[in-house]
Amino acid sequence: MYLNFDQDVGLASEGWVRRATPAWTVLIPFFNEAALLADTIASIAAQTVPLTLILVDNGSTDGSADVARAAIDRHGLDAIVVTERRAGKVAALRTGLGWVRTRFVATCDADTLYPPHYLAEAERLLRRDGCVVAGAYFVAPGADQAALDAEARKILSAARALPRQCHAGGAGQAFDVAALRAAGGFDPDIWPFILEDHEVIHRTMTQGGMLYSRDLWCMPSPRERDRESIRWTLFERLVYSATAPWAGSWFFYNFLATRLQRRRLLSNKIRERAYHDLEGPAFATTHPVC
Repeated sequence: MYLNFDQDVGLASEGWVRRATPAWTVLIPFFNEAALLADTIASIAAQTVPLTLILVDNGSTDGSADVARAAIDRHGLDAIVVTERRAGKVAALRTGLGWVRTRFVATCDADTLYPPHYLAEAERLLRRDGCVVAGAYFVAPGADQAALDAEARKILSAARALPRQCHAGGAGQAFDVAALRAAGGFDPDIWPFILEDHEVIHRTMTQGGMLYSRDLWCMPSPRERDRESIRWTLFERLVYSATAPWAGSWFFYNFLATRLQRRRLLSNKIRERAYHDLEGPAFATTHPVC
């Protein structure tokens, strides 16, 4: 069953079935992801732990919401579809977080595949004393065990060397919800820029630590971006590495925010369009993630 929720209208679907609250919510914001969203949802449906799925349509024009509803029905998921018309991933995440009623939440991307053990492994980390965030590393679709091992070594080594930094992107982050909310959650009034995944981890880690593991990974789509680069510069990365242990707030709110503002790298200005129809089912991979 799914609910279709529109910010301007309210609850619009009948037949909502109340179920026992699981430990997990998966939160997926999306914008024009009709080509890839069904495969992502299928990988979420294959998780080994119960979950609620919240999908946030951030103004799609390609029928992505219909794809989401069809996938929800196909897999019998406990899910809602939310519409957030304010452009930007941060706004979409804030709206989705407002619907979360579980202990844990995973932020997942609409163009990413997740292995069946993904949430179970994230929960194993989050239940350790002091852990409030779990981070996954990224591998290419079709990656073999050697590739998984190599990427695992990289992220674990980085986490040991720089424990107060974020080493995982937003597609591979899972939170203790109470800690995330205590830190302010996702809020464009706090951070309206790109790199929201790193900034929100900075705030959440005021509540505890972030852990990684060899078995926590996911597979983003390898598609090309058709817009001006939104990556931070090498200089900005170096300053992040140098200041995160003792001056993370200065880095984000005094240093990086000013630079991103100058480059107009705002969350509500970033859209990806031209390549959305370029990839086939499951990102053209036969890797058995489901």
